[in-house]
Amino acid sequence: MSANQASAPDPSSERNERSPVVESSKPRLLSILGPGLITGASDDDPSGIATYSQVGAQFGYAPTWTLLFSYPLMAAIQIISGRLGRTTGRGVAGNLRKYYSSWLVYPCVGLLLIANIINIAADVGAMGDAAKLIIGGPALLYVMLFGALCAILQVFLKYKQYVRFLKWLSLALLSYVATLFIVQIDWRALGYNFFIPHITFSADYLTAIVAIFGTTISPYLFFWQASQEVEDLKEKPRRDPLKDHPEQAKEARQRINLDTLAGMGVSNFIALSIMVTSAATLHAHNITDIASSADAAKALEPVAGHFAEVLFALGIVGTGLLAVPVLAGSAAYGLGEALRWPTGLARKPKDAKAFYVTIAIATLFGAAINFTAINPIDALFWSAVINGVIAVPIMIIMMLMSTNREIMGDETVAGPLKVLGWLSMAAMGLCALGMGASFFL
Repeated sequence: MSANQASAPDPSSERNERSPVVESSKPRLLSILGPGLITGASDDDPSGIATYSQVGAQFGYAPTWTLLFSYPLMAAIQIISGRLGRTTGRGVAGNLRKYYSSWLVYPCVGLLLIANIINIAADVGAMGDAAKLIIGGPALLYVMLFGALCAILQVFLKYKQYVRFLKWLSLALLSYVATLFIVQIDWRALGYNFFIPHITFSADYLTAIVAIFGTTISPYLFFWQASQEVEDLKEKPRRDPLKDHPEQAKEARQRINLDTLAGMGVSNFIALSIMVTSAATLHAHNITDIASSADAAKALEPVAGHFAEVLFALGIVGTGLLAVPVLAGSAAYGLGEALRWPTGLARKPKDAKAFYVTIAIATLFGAAINFTAINPIDALFWSAVINGVIAVPIMIIMMLMSTNREIMGDETVAGPLKVLGWLSMAAMGLCALGMGASFFL
């Protein structure tokens, strides 16, 4: 049986005779912002916060230029991910399964699942440590509670309510903006380093650059945003796959562009806020040994006060509640699409049992790692290695799919977006090479 025959019926097939429509009858900002905003906000998860804090503590303002440089690259690849889902009505793994051999699909999805579970472990562990900082008590108890909460919300909350919940959770990121008004910043040094790239050819600095790019451009974000565009097709009956309904393309492209540019802008601004806060406080006081986001929060108190510590810790909890479901959800979408399961948060649990079981197992297994002898921070390093290994081939395939008329119809990616997409892939390729080279430096 071919992949075309085995795939589930197109959910939009009953709508194919509809007349041209626009993306939304209510052009309100909150209705426009969705997959891109949530994807961007989830990029600043507790493990990412640890990376930005460590880099700022070690090198001060010097690496801030990377966030300006990476913004158009990450925005481009995420726009391409969104357009791939919106145009075809399938997620990344679904398109991989349909147009490519299984020997390519299964290793990519398997490595994604492993990397995401490890990332969940580090994030839930950081949330537990942050909760302990704020209210005291045993961190492992909070790890169990946060793991269970994230799994329950995804399984039992209705899709519309869940998306609304994730949008509001993105406000937790404002805690890192608030810390900027508490610390003393050398604005001249920040501006100089932000707009003029500075590269030091040392193993530690190059590793830090690789870590920043590996954190901001990550495979689970590709899978999530594409799949959320597919979810919106099922949830919003006025939308259809653009390949079959090109009359909807202009409005769809505008929405995806605005949503993603805003989401990635939020992501990088928050990352910049964290790096600047660490540079202005920890680096300025020669505090460079930051192993986790919770360590960064604790280290802030002596130099920036208890309020800054609490704000930072609250942000860890909020961003963790946002990121863990995205990590588990993207793993479930990838695995479900690869194995032809019914997938989607808009489905009821009884209609997509394997999909929801994958979400629950990924979340709870990630939380359970914190109860073993495995160090989640050490495991996170290997998660970064796995992400670096699979990011480049996935990005290459995504670029090939997005420029293929058989897959995308008249909505193939072209022009500046195509150039930026390939540049993003090249940047991640250099990061992968840099990560490999760091083993020998």
